[in-house]
Amino acid sequence: MAERTVPTVYLRLRSRIQVRLGQKITLGDVAHLLTEPEWEARLLQLELITPRIHDGNLIMVDMLQIISLIRSQIPGIQVESLGKPHMLIEIVKKPRKPSKLLFVLVWLLLFVGSALTIMNFHADVNMLEVQIRIVEMLTGKRDEHPYLFQAAYSVGIGFGMIIFFNHLFKKKWNDEPTPLEVEMFLYQQNVDQQVVAEEYEKMKQGQIGKRRI
Repeated sequence: MAERTVPTVYLRLRSRIQVRLGQKITLGDVAHLLTEPEWEARLLQLELITPRIHDGNLIMVDMLQIISLIRSQIPGIQVESLGKPHMLIEIVKKPRKPSKLLFVLVWLLLFVGSALTIMNFHADVNMLEVQIRIVEMLTGKRDEHPYLFQAAYSVGIGFGMIIFFNHLFKKKWNDEPTPLEVEMFLYQQNVDQQVVAEEYEKMKQGQIGKRRI
């Protein structure tokens, strides 16, 4: 009788997932895996944890925890990990309906703040005198109120901002991420690294055994 071959699982954790409180989290939710078809379905449905209120809003899952759980369910299995050795589970509440009033207030705040910033900058560098001088150089006449040039200049600022941020309402000019998306991505990475460092420190001190799989 031929011996049964030992299965090998290639496992790569996701960076972060969002789940509801009390939702059962399986291996398929937190990781991509590649193995023999006969083992894949079983491993994808392997239950890892069910978040509770006392777990907080962020739970770290470590690769070693997952490997230990898999080996306890399938003795002799070989697990090859790829990518990061940890991932974060974010517990989210039921989304609330967006407030139109809050949206308008935030929009007005950003609009007024941006306008004041641009006007203060122009006042600091004496932009009016610069524009008067440019018009004088182009036309040969001095105009103390170059409204036409100022209108074109204002439209150019708006158009330049649209090009720079690569975004107009829901439309993007190409598939490149906008500067704001890049900054948000870097910020989220830094937050995740800080959370992971704190969680590892707590594990070292034996303070979060309740979160272990």
